[in-house]
Amino acid sequence: MSLLESLFTAIGDGTWGWSLIPFLVVLGVFFTLASGFVQFRFFGRMFQVMMPGTQPPGEGHISSLQALLVSVGGRVGGGNIAGVAVAITLGGPGAVFWMWAIALVGMATSLFECSLAQVFKRSDEDGTYRGGPAQYILHGLGRQFNWLAVIYAISLIAAFGLGFNAFQGNTVAGAMQDSLGIDRLWSGIGLAVLTGLVVYGGIKRIAQVAEFVVPIMAVGYIGLALLIVVINIAEVPAVLSLIVKNAFGLEEAVGGGMGAAIAQGLRRGLFSNEAGLGSAPNVAAVAYVRHPVSQGIVQSLSVFIDTIIICSCTAFVILLGDIYVAGAEGVDGVVLTQQSLVSHVGEWSQYFLTIAILLFAFSSIIYNYYLGENALTVFTESHIARHVLRLLIVGLVFLGSSAPGATAVFFFSDPMMGILALVNLLAIIMLFPVGLRVLNDYRDQLKAGKEHPEFDPAKFSDLDIDVTAWSND
Repeated sequence: MSLLESLFTAIGDGTWGWSLIPFLVVLGVFFTLASGFVQFRFFGRMFQVMMPGTQPPGEGHISSLQALLVSVGGRVGGGNIAGVAVAITLGGPGAVFWMWAIALVGMATSLFECSLAQVFKRSDEDGTYRGGPAQYILHGLGRQFNWLAVIYAISLIAAFGLGFNAFQGNTVAGAMQDSLGIDRLWSGIGLAVLTGLVVYGGIKRIAQVAEFVVPIMAVGYIGLALLIVVINIAEVPAVLSLIVKNAFGLEEAVGGGMGAAIAQGLRRGLFSNEAGLGSAPNVAAVAYVRHPVSQGIVQSLSVFIDTIIICSCTAFVILLGDIYVAGAEGVDGVVLTQQSLVSHVGEWSQYFLTIAILLFAFSSIIYNYYLGENALTVFTESHIARHVLRLLIVGLVFLGSSAPGATAVFFFSDPMMGILALVNLLAIIMLFPVGLRVLNDYRDQLKAGKEHPEFDPAKFSDLDIDVTAWSND
């Protein structure tokens, strides 16, 4: 076991330690510049998904909005509550600025990877679609890169399907035990039953649950944060000034100064919004839309919601309070967020946060399950294999919840996510010309006066596109 731990530690150090974060940053900047700042040019169009009548009618299909909410539900989790607190503790308030910066360039990366997932999606037997990095590797790069798709799929199942689901269950059970006194065993049973009910309904049920749960959790958390901002409105300019000064080393809050702020902000931002990591495209591909770029634009919005809105909510809750003391050792992680909430609005808020963590974690569990199921199709379409995966994930959610130390065996999760991200980044670099062609097709239709551009596979006959996934049914 110690040999395996050393191996995965070396993999983690070789990806997250020195290569992956600069790679993600440089690639995000490149996509932003090469596309002419596409995420800002189409910023207004991102919100059209919320407007009635803007989506194509597609009875029985997953809508663009449902896919967005599944994606937001997966991205929004412990990183938005505990991760932001850790970033501020280790990197100072300036880490928040660099979280914002990486989210803004990451929006372009997410747009391209999710547009590619739409281009190369495949029709499934139940009338839904399936796609993601494995599919755009196989059908975009060709069968000679089958080995790369296999590495991607193994990493996705290991990191998201197995490891992260055990961690999410552990987070929920710990929060419920600490604030409500509920034994981990009962939390584990309840969470495992709920997980089983949802995952056995497939992507349609997952989308329906996300459509209900995600707005409740997001609006509730954002609403409480806005209340705290309003209560402390006079302090907001000083907090914004502190964030900017600390971000550029004009005012040092922790050891390491500007370097610590950049490192923590970029790392926590990327972990939270997942732009470029190759997870979100799996969900983006299931949406029924008129044009691949339409969903790419929508998925950019999920990065914005995750980091610019929800992570900022946590940051302001902490920085407007009196619990956090720059450079001082003490509370951190979810406890810092929890105690900051209590200092603002009272003891009841710790129970509110427990419920928020439950909803955040549950939405992440069902999202992680779907990622694992989608990756499984690279190896087999067997229904038996799918049932085995479902049972395994339900069991891991229970194990992670009921046994406090059980998640220690999933030390491979972060290193496998590092491999996952590197494979995805290599693929989207090689497919960037295709992504740019599709983006230019979308732009050309807009310039010609078409309000809702439509994708015509015949224009891209040189690509391995499943035309049945683009029929005008």
